Amino acid sequence: MRRILFTLLLASLTPPLLCQYYLRGEVKDERGRLLPNVKIKLFSKGDYPFYTGSAGTFGIPSSLKIDTVCFSSEGYEPLKTPINTSQFASFTLKMTAGSLHNARSKLSSFTKDLFESKSPFASINGESYSATIENHFINASNFPETGFALNVDRASYSNVRRFLNQKSKPPSYAVRIEEMLNYFNLNCTNNFSTGEVIKIKTNITSCPWNPSNQLLFINLKANKINLENTPATNFVFLIDVSGSMDMPNRLPLLQNGFKLLVENLREKDTVSIVTYGGGVAVMLSPTSGSSKKKIVEAIEGLSPSGSTPGETAIRAAYRLAKNSFIKGGNNRVILATDGDFNVGQTSEKELEDLIFEQSKSGIYLTCLGVGMGNYKDSKLEALARKGNGNFAYMDNEREAEKIMVEEFAQTMYTVANNVYLNVEFNNEMVKEYRLIGFDNKTEALMDTSSILEGGEIGSGHSLLSIFEITPTEKNLKSIQIGTLQSVASLNLNYRIPGSDEVIQDLYLSTLNYTPLEKAEPSLRFAAAVTMFGGMLKQSDFLKNVDWSDITEIAATSIEPGNLVQKEFLGLVESAKKLYLHKKKKKST
Repeated sequence: MRRILFTLLLASLTPPLLCQYYLRGEVKDERGRLLPNVKIKLFSKGDYPFYTGSAGTFGIPSSLKIDTVCFSSEGYEPLKTPINTSQFASFTLKMTAGSLHNARSKLSSFTKDLFESKSPFASINGESYSATIENHFINASNFPETGFALNVDRASYSNVRRFLNQKSKPPSYAVRIEEMLNYFNLNCTNNFSTGEVIKIKTNITSCPWNPSNQLLFINLKANKINLENTPATNFVFLIDVSGSMDMPNRLPLLQNGFKLLVENLREKDTVSIVTYGGGVAVMLSPTSGSSKKKIVEAIEGLSPSGSTPGETAIRAAYRLAKNSFIKGGNNRVILATDGDFNVGQTSEKELEDLIFEQSKSGIYLTCLGVGMGNYKDSKLEALARKGNGNFAYMDNEREAEKIMVEEFAQTMYTVANNVYLNVEFNNEMVKEYRLIGFDNKTEALMDTSSILEGGEIGSGHSLLSIFEITPTEKNLKSIQIGTLQSVASLNLNYRIPGSDEVIQDLYLSTLNYTPLEKAEPSLRFAAAVTMFGGMLKQSDFLKNVDWSDITEIAATSIEPGNLVQKEFLGLVESAKKLYLHKKKKKST
C-alpha cells in the first residue's frame, strides 16, 4: 500500500518533462538523396546536437508533442520548423547558391537551351574512359552564345601515343582533341603588358577538310611567373605502391619523374610522401626542399605490394597537406597511380564527391596517370576536374621529363582559377558553328542541373581552341572587300588564386581571314592535330580527310628543332599504316 501511495505521489510531483515522444524522420536533398551527418537541434533539448545517421535517418526522444527542430549542414540552407514528434517526418534541405554550383555535374562546354542524346559508358580491355558526345553544328541565329572551360590537361595525347606505339587503335573516347592541342603549348599571342595575367588572340582561316567553311582559332596565353619569386610550395606526393604498380612503366617511371621534380625545389618548399598499397603510410613527413638527398632516398625506397585503398590514402594526403598548409603559398597534392582503386569508395561519383569536399581547403590536385590494361582514365580525369587541378599521362621517360621539368611551372603553379570563356557569335557573319573538342560526358549532359565550371591555368601555359564556322554571304563579301567585321565577342572569366573576385576581360574577334596555307605555322600545325584527332575518333565531320592530308599540312608547319612536333609526324604515319592495314584486311 505504501509503495502504491509513493508512486502516486511521485507521479503528482513529476513535471510534464518526463512525458516522452519519439521523433523519427529522414533528411534529403532536393534530388531526393538521403543526407548523412546533418546536425539536428530540438527546442526541448536546448543546444545539445543530434545527427542523422549514415542512411540519412534519425530518431530522437522529445518531451513535447509539438517541438521545434532546426537542421543544418555545410553547403545547405538551415531549416527551422515546428514538428509533430509523434509522426514520422521527411525534410528537404536546399543547397546554398555556392554549393549548388559545385555539386552539380560539370560541363566542358555549354550552349544555351541545347540538349543532347544519350551515349554508353566505355570500358575497353580493363581500361575505363568517360563516354562523351561530340559537339555538333549549332545555328547561330537560334543559339548565338556558347561557352567552354579552360584547363591545362594534356593526358589524351600521350595516352593516344601509347596505343599507336603498341600498334593498337586508341578507343574513340580516349581521344580528346582539346587535350591533344593543349599538349603542344602552341603560342600565337603577342607580348604581355605589365599586370596582365591572360591574353587572347583570335585568327580566322580556311578549313582544310571543308573548303566552304572557316576555322576560328582562339589562343589564350597565361603570363609566365618567375619561379624564384613564387610563394613557398607545399607538395604532398600521394603515390600508389599497390601490386598493380609492379611494372617498369608504372612505379619505376613515377619514381624517376618525382626525382626530376625534386631538383626544382627550393629551401622554402616542403615535400611529404604518402603511399598506399595494402595500407596507407606516411613515408616522409614534411621536409624542406633543401634536403633533396633525403627526399630522393624516400622515393627510391618505395616498392609495390597489396591492394589499392585509394579513398583512405586521399584522405590521409589531404590531412597532411592541411597540417603543413602554407598560407598564401602553393599547396598541392600530386596523385600518381594507374587509377585502379579497389578498396573503399571506388566509383567515379564517390571519388568525385570525396575530392570535391577536400578541394574546399584551397589545396590543388595534380593527377599523374601511368600503365595499361587496367588504367582508369575516367577516374583520374574526374578527380583532377573536381580537385581544382590538372591531369597528365606518362607513357615513357621523355614524358616524365616534359611534365616534371620542362613544364614544371605550367603543371604545378596555378595563375588563374575557374577559367572559362563565353563566345557570342554575330549571326550576320556566322550561320553555324561547331566547337571542336571539349566534348561533354554523357552523364553531365543527361543531368538537367549541370553547369559550366572553369578550369585552372598554369604559369606560361598556352591553350588553343578551335571553332569550325559556316560563313554567311556577308562574311564572304567582307573578305573580298577587306573589311574587318566583328565575327564574335569573347568574355573571359577567371579568378586570381586566393581571391573570390571574378575578373572579366572582353575581346572582339574580327574577320582577319587568311587562307590556311598562308597562316602562321602554329595555326597550320594546330589544324593538322585537329584533323589527326578527328580521324582517330572516326568523326563524321572529317569523312573527306586522308592521312596524307594531315602529313602534308604538319610537315610544312613544324618548328625547326621541335622534337615533340617532329614526333607527331611519326605518329601520323603509324596511324596511317594501322588504320589502312586493318581496313584492307577487313575488306578482304
